[in-house]
Amino acid sequence: MSSFEDKVREALANPQNQGEIPDADAVGTVGSPECGDMLRMWLKFTEKDGKRVIDRASFQAFGCQTAIAVASMATELLKGKTAEEAQNLSARELAGDLGALPPMKIHCGQLVEGALRNALDNSAAAQPSSAMAPTLAADLNRQPTGKIRIVPLD
Repeated sequence: MSSFEDKVREALANPQNQGEIPDADAVGTVGSPECGDMLRMWLKFTEKDGKRVIDRASFQAFGCQTAIAVASMATELLKGKTAEEAQNLSARELAGDLGALPPMKIHCGQLVEGALRNALDNSAAAQPSSAMAPTLAADLNRQPTGKIRIVPLD
């Protein structure tokens, strides 16, 4: 059986779904002032069997290897889920095959969960898909609106 570290290494050796989805329906960004990690998640929805489901999910991360590994796992897990199903996923579930995160890495799962929830809150249902998503740098300069704050480093 693989250790947690082995699973993270495997996820990092072949990360899935990194990078922007230019025509995304939803974008969410969160950052953690405690560890300095930042994560942005893009979601693209499609119609399937009369339901609006996530067709593609991708991410961009500036942070530790565990945050990148969890984001990679989560973007695969989200495919085919409705917004409601995705909203109900916990940080632990989003970690997928990595399993339970060690206590000092739980915040990595919470970071991914926060980006997902932020994206779902900003989904196309709430704003037109033609709206241009701000850059990650622009997000650093905006006022925080939720529980997770993005704090510029001097």
